[in-house]
Amino acid sequence: MAPLDSTVAQVLDTHNLSSNEDVDEDALLDSLDDDSTLNAFREQRRQQLHSEFARAKNLRNQEHGTYTEIKDEKALMEITTSTKWCVVHFFKSDFGRCGIMDGKIEALTPKHFDTRFLRINVENAPFLVTKLKIQVLPCVLTFVDGVSKDRIVGFEGLGYGEDTFTAKDLEARLLKAGVLARGKVLGNELPSTARRQQAKVEEDNDDWD
Repeated sequence: MAPLDSTVAQVLDTHNLSSNEDVDEDALLDSLDDDSTLNAFREQRRQQLHSEFARAKNLRNQEHGTYTEIKDEKALMEITTSTKWCVVHFFKSDFGRCGIMDGKIEALTPKHFDTRFLRINVENAPFLVTKLKIQVLPCVLTFVDGVSKDRIVGFEGLGYGEDTFTAKDLEARLLKAGVLARGKVLGNELPSTARRQQAKVEEDNDDWD
């Protein structure tokens, strides 16, 4: 995918293209005309912005832009092998730290519509849990063209405290793994549910077998 013009990227990143809500494309295209650049560059930016809107609409139809729970491990394997970029959270519903990880992923999902964000309960994935040697939760695996590129075990390598990291911290880790197009989180944005979960994180044992 060709790199986006920085002005176009800035316009796109201030809008939720993964949302089903209508975005006034014409208004955004007109906003590019306020730029004092040469006409040739302005037209190129308009074409690029229009192309990104069409691509986002197509990806929405393929369930990009949503944090989706997959119930069947075979279906999960089919998605990860047929999608360029995937982030998969292996979780257990009664693990407090899994809830925290869910909140951070939810904050990233609508921004990074190029990537599929998925979750699966480990109880529904006995084969993958064994094959991938998943023993600690939460466990987040990243896939590029079906090949595993990185593994986040617990909150290892995220943030500066045992239970404190931000959506931006997670984004940086996923960027390093090569499963995001570019950085888009400007601040430490978290849904209110995630903030509540983080505030009351349980002292549970991450080890799971």
